[in-house]
Amino acid sequence: MSKHTLRIGIVSFAHMHAAGYAACLRSLTGVEITGVYDENAERGTVQADRFGAPFMQTLEALLDCKLDGIIICSENAKHRFHVEQVAGRVGHILCEKPIASTAEDGQAMIETCAAAGSHLHIAFPVRFATPIQQLKQMLEREELGHIYAAKCTNHGSMPGDWFIDKALSGGGAVIDHTVHVIDLLRWIWNTEVTEVYAEVGRGLIHPGLDIDDVGLLSFTLANGVYGTLDTSWSRQPPYPTWGDVKIEVVGERGLVLVDALSQHIDVSSKSTGRHRWAGYGSNPDLGLIRDFIEIIRTNAEPSIRGEDGLRALEVALAAYRSAQEGRPIQLA
Repeated sequence: MSKHTLRIGIVSFAHMHAAGYAACLRSLTGVEITGVYDENAERGTVQADRFGAPFMQTLEALLDCKLDGIIICSENAKHRFHVEQVAGRVGHILCEKPIASTAEDGQAMIETCAAAGSHLHIAFPVRFATPIQQLKQMLEREELGHIYAAKCTNHGSMPGDWFIDKALSGGGAVIDHTVHVIDLLRWIWNTEVTEVYAEVGRGLIHPGLDIDDVGLLSFTLANGVYGTLDTSWSRQPPYPTWGDVKIEVVGERGLVLVDALSQHIDVSSKSTGRHRWAGYGSNPDLGLIRDFIEIIRTNAEPSIRGEDGLRALEVALAAYRSAQEGRPIQLA
């Protein structure tokens, strides 16, 4: 493919990651945000103006722009509808995680894109965090020898809005944060989760919240590694970032603790209004977007496929089922 300016569209700023992706697109040469569509016209117009892109009144108008790629960041339950509308009209589709709110929708999205000849990518930016990539390289070199277990966390603030409406989100903290970590473990070891047991609570940190805000998963991987994941909306609103993805790996030759988002300096000043992190080094969102753009230019297969999104979602859904039934759930 020639080095013409790539035309990228954005569908919805419902998910908070959309603004980060848009900023990354703006930072790349040879790439433009051709248009923004959002069912919430007020939200979409504000964000389109923020990133210097035209706001489209309809999705059809955006698709008429002959896009090279499109990024979908709508509410989880709307991913299927938007992907099915876009499939066959745009060659490369990057869909925010989780792939959908149900496994049935996720599978339908994969099949629709395959039939229409569109490439479905799933947004798992933590794969591009330098500490996580270094962990993967260390394990590939077998520096820790035989691996026994992985202790993981992903904590964040309660997002509110549609995230706490199960009809739109599919669930609370467990679905929101489980998929990130499970995707990392699947990718690092090229393996699958075979069994999940979970305890899930609602309103434990945010009294009156009618959706899960805490969860603790125990799981087994097909390669024999045992894992745990503490996932919650336990951080208060001033917390500097959306999560604190950490993985502690125990092996026969030692232990390694990786903090995926540790590339920052702590800043406390009157000018900032609250404590914050000033990031340095790699930007996982930028890594994801660069990967997406390079794949469009070379018309390669997605590095993070629809199937990756579906497998991670299935673990989160199994966790809910386990908590409801009070027993471990087997996964194929």
